[in-house]
Amino acid sequence: MNRFPAEFEDLLTAAGRRVLAGRSPLCGALAEPRRRFLAERGLVSERLARAAVRLLDRTLYDLLEPLDQPIPPETIWEMTRNYGEQLPKTARTKTAYLQHRRERSYRHAQEIGLVAMLQSESFAAFAAALAGRALRRRWGIQLLCYGPGDYAGPHNDHHPEEPAARRGYLDLHVSLSGRGVAQQWLVYAVQGHFSRIVDVATAGGITAYRLPLWHYTTPLVARDGAPAQTARRWVLLGTFLYRRPPVFTAVHGVAGGDSKA
Repeated sequence: MNRFPAEFEDLLTAAGRRVLAGRSPLCGALAEPRRRFLAERGLVSERLARAAVRLLDRTLYDLLEPLDQPIPPETIWEMTRNYGEQLPKTARTKTAYLQHRRERSYRHAQEIGLVAMLQSESFAAFAAALAGRALRRRWGIQLLCYGPGDYAGPHNDHHPEEPAARRGYLDLHVSLSGRGVAQQWLVYAVQGHFSRIVDVATAGGITAYRLPLWHYTTPLVARDGAPAQTARRWVLLGTFLYRRPPVFTAVHGVAGGDSKA
């Protein structure tokens, strides 16, 4: 693979195309009031996902920006009450913001067709099929890359200061893991507890979130002896606003769904 296809649809398996056609049990899954998350394999071709990993390794890895948000030391040393811990969002990964047109990473992502694919009609249609509701015509796109030890700490992706997002929105992730990745897990909350865990160290796995939702991503673990360049998990990310804001429901009072990656 030297370029991404112009349409996301061209990465899909027969099962993935059934989602686009509205003929899959997954259609509308995230419209169910008590379901905020799903993770599925088999919708994106594993062969094409592996080829996409190699393409991203060759063309974009050296252009990524580090995203490093460590635990602030004052979360310990400025505590004044026992059991009064408060943890802000922490993370370590690399990223390319694919809407910053002046960045070198954007230009290279455009040259290999990644920007066009993530802005394609079929990418938005796939997200809308899982959401079970109409989405706005413009959406955000981003690229993430996790290496050994990289993670995202507990967070909920709630944006109460943004009118268009404060009542919820949809994130769609496509995982593209190299063969040197041994494991990485996503843990999410159901009924107020971090009680569900799914494998995201996949080649072509899909995860979709009806946000806000408490979740975190565990540190990536490489296979013993694996070359460093093969122990990466790339994530293609789309963020979609609803055309009509949904009725707000308390996050702690809903279930999260039981689909496994």
